[in-house]
Amino acid sequence: MTRIPLSFRHFAASLLCLSRRCRPSQGYKRGTISAVFLAVAMLMVIVVVSGQQISFIPNGAHFTNPGGTSQTYSTVGKGIDLTGPFFQSLGKNGRSCATCHQVSDGMSVSAANVQVRFSATQGQDPIFRTVDGSNCNHSIDVSTLAGKNAAYSLLRTRGLIRIAIAVPANADYKVVSVNNQYGCNEADVISMYRRPLPTTNLRFLSAVMFDGRESSPATGTTKILYSNYPDALLSDLAHQSLDATNGHAQGDGTRPTPAEQQQIVNFEMGLFTAQATGTTAGRLDAQGATGGPIPLVTQPFFISSNSSVHFLVRTLELPGGLDKPGDDKFNPAIFNPFEAWAELPSASPRAAVARGQAIFNSRPINITGVAGINDELLAGGLVSGGVPSLQGTCGTCHDTANVGNHSFPTPLNIGTGDPSPTNLFVNMGGLDTSYLPNITVCKTDPATGLPTDDCKTTTDLGQALVDGKFDPVGKIKGPILTRTLRPRPLLR
Repeated sequence: MTRIPLSFRHFAASLLCLSRRCRPSQGYKRGTISAVFLAVAMLMVIVVVSGQQISFIPNGAHFTNPGGTSQTYSTVGKGIDLTGPFFQSLGKNGRSCATCHQVSDGMSVSAANVQVRFSATQGQDPIFRTVDGSNCNHSIDVSTLAGKNAAYSLLRTRGLIRIAIAVPANADYKVVSVNNQYGCNEADVISMYRRPLPTTNLRFLSAVMFDGRESSPATGTTKILYSNYPDALLSDLAHQSLDATNGHAQGDGTRPTPAEQQQIVNFEMGLFTAQATGTTAGRLDAQGATGGPIPLVTQPFFISSNSSVHFLVRTLELPGGLDKPGDDKFNPAIFNPFEAWAELPSASPRAAVARGQAIFNSRPINITGVAGINDELLAGGLVSGGVPSLQGTCGTCHDTANVGNHSFPTPLNIGTGDPSPTNLFVNMGGLDTSYLPNITVCKTDPATGLPTDDCKTTTDLGQALVDGKFDPVGKIKGPILTRTLRPRPLLR
């Protein structure tokens, strides 16, 4: 596996926010120590069930993580109001949206956070519910602490929620085997394991959910396009708030009400999160840099903005463009917050961050075998006959300026869920996947309905469970990188 350059890892750390273990370096410790202590105090209140709750987190509060500290900025009310419907139990099992979208974790949830809650409540916190918090929803014992410890192991150790989705009745493929070590081996309802996506920086979304299912006619929602943005995004988010409550919180469909859905969407759309300080680099908005969440509030964006695909194939991802829609421009320099640090002495940690930014923006990557790019046009690729290889950069897939997701709803399969040909327990990039199931599906013969020899094995069927098509097996959207949960997903 290619070794990630140290400078790139410095840059990656400047984009990340995860847990609470790191401490500020001496270079900026005095300037942020009070904020860090405030963040830790807030975290203890939010995470630990103590009966004493705060109701407001002001803008500017820092939350520590392995790379330094992050901040979440709200454009509504000068901070985060913890009393709205996003933070209320709207279902039957005690959960709220905030159960899995913690302010301390950049509006997602980390494994460390979950483990603290497990220890503090002996597994009684609302996040520990067998509907989707346990590795499987049957053949488990949660009557004892030891049983709970085992049943919720993926949630505790990796922050993963079980997502169970039925195979569409009209699917043009058949699930021929499911090897799920936790017992959920059903072939008609597929259990997959995903980290809750952050409910922040949503203004830049081109699809809602990892597999885009909340932006699809299959769920009664709308694909987000240039012509319907932001209306489609807003309606999709409202629909998602109801679906999430009915599913994860086991609601009865009466809440959130339409008014509460609107409140949740307004709250989410007003949130912006980014790394604010680095353990070695200090403040990320110092010496001319523009790190932190506030610049994201005014970051220009439209669906297909800076589209790398439109730049290559003018008929795709319309209208494309950089400075304005349809100007047919593309800038591979996706991130620019740390350009001012490039002239600093090379030994400076800030110069290392700038070098990492340059690597992200310019390091050539030979893209091969990526479904959605290299495959046949009819299967979702770029051109008829496919493209055996394409010279690109990180920005080929992560093209939204200073955010890093794909600005158009184009799902890709870059191999993160596909097993290595030589080792079923690691993926194509060499990352451990031994804790995930292996699911094998085969395309069916239209005439007989029987499986053919055209088969795929993956840990997550992705968009194929949304539209029932074989070609999108394993395809998911490119996530926003300014609120990435762990270094590995950013780098793989």
